[in-house]
Amino acid sequence: MSKRFLAAALLFSVSIAPALAAKTSLVIGMPIEPPGLDPTIAAPVAIREVTWANLYEGLVRIDRDGRVQPLLAKSWDISPDGLTYTFRLQPGVKFHDGTAFDSADVKFAFDRARAPTSTNAQKQIFAPIDTIETPDPLTVVIKLKEPSGNFLYYLGWGDAVVVAPETAENNKANPVGTGPFKFKSWTRGDKVELVRNADYWQKDKTKLESVTFRFISDPQAQVAALRAGDVDAFPNLGAPELFTEFKKDARFKAVVGNTEGEIVAGMNNAKKPFDDVRVRRALMHAIDRMALVEGAYSGYGQPIGGFFSPNHPAFVDLTRVVPYDPAKAKALLAEAGYGKGLSITIKVPQMAYASRSAELLSAMLAEVGVEMKIIPTEFPAKWIEEVFKAKDYDVTIVAHAEPLDIDIFARDNYYFNYKNDKFKALIADIAKTTDEKMRFAKYGEAQKILAEDVPALFLFQLPKLGVWNAKLKGLWENSPIPSNDVTDASWSD
Repeated sequence: MSKRFLAAALLFSVSIAPALAAKTSLVIGMPIEPPGLDPTIAAPVAIREVTWANLYEGLVRIDRDGRVQPLLAKSWDISPDGLTYTFRLQPGVKFHDGTAFDSADVKFAFDRARAPTSTNAQKQIFAPIDTIETPDPLTVVIKLKEPSGNFLYYLGWGDAVVVAPETAENNKANPVGTGPFKFKSWTRGDKVELVRNADYWQKDKTKLESVTFRFISDPQAQVAALRAGDVDAFPNLGAPELFTEFKKDARFKAVVGNTEGEIVAGMNNAKKPFDDVRVRRALMHAIDRMALVEGAYSGYGQPIGGFFSPNHPAFVDLTRVVPYDPAKAKALLAEAGYGKGLSITIKVPQMAYASRSAELLSAMLAEVGVEMKIIPTEFPAKWIEEVFKAKDYDVTIVAHAEPLDIDIFARDNYYFNYKNDKFKALIADIAKTTDEKMRFAKYGEAQKILAEDVPALFLFQLPKLGVWNAKLKGLWENSPIPSNDVTDASWSD
């Protein structure tokens, strides 16, 4: 072989090497932009979908099958009485700013989350805590005031990630965690960019060098972005009517998964006429859940009769408790004094499932003499201010995406304004029940109370319609916890 030919061959091999290498960047599409990037101070799910497991980590994590796994805590012991949890921490962990992670950070994060001034959306997670001790930098001892059957599971949520005292105040706009990716930039109204954390404590865990979360609310624009290659994946496609087309396209993988999101039309139970259970039941009787799922989500999604995920082993199908029955709806309305009709409003966030469902609900209620005016409401900012905080609404509609969150109906001053002492006592009892069989049975009782009392119109379980490039591997097909965890994502050659 001549020297000239050898040199040419080497040059050719070098020039094609980058073309053969797998991609190391990923663009994820999301329908909603988060209002901030700190999941420990605000409720919107979009915050967790960007940050959980990617930027921030907790003592434990929930895996793609919904199981609790070690994370910042490499192991733990629970005392026989269920009151003392001793966590042994991973050594050599650093925050993105280079400061060392240790037991003092865990104590700070949990004390901050349970403080009287805390705005943590799941503050009840930390309510059972009596004391937090840090006998050494790699040991945390948490003592509870009373047993908490789900305590370890709750510590895997985004609300329980560990943040540092040096950076906590700025995490909303400039997040600093211990995760496999670091914050790069946030272009408001467009995207959040992350880059690989070269100092991540789990060496070689991630294959990606960069991840971009793009925010595209319009369902048709989501589809166009996928087809054009502007985004690589949409884990929650907002155009279910076009999902089948992606299943037929070899360029994409289209997966029907499940979520923990119960779609409900919440009612302001402290306000007339919703303070009358006959009215609430009448509205529920007027709704054909099967037709709603077909019309709003092209048949994807499971009708629900209560507020509990069908994915959980304690789930009870209660759709027959208050079934579709327009005649019964009219009779109950007449009995409650609204035989000549009723006018109400519904504040609807801009998510596709919400607007489509609201239109169908309005048509169904009209059949029983209820006029329901639709008021579009920007989400999350305006919806949170008007509905969630001020409780200035008649009816609204949203998917509650947190797992195992039936307790929201027992919370004081929650936006439903629902008060039921029996239900509240039962939820408190469930929280202290460590025997799984007994706890599941009590969850069944709680579901039945809500199904009969109808503090919200229980509609259907939000499916996870995921569409992504066929060469992309490692994305979650189901959502046992709100997230877009990309720590295992990679591209095939």
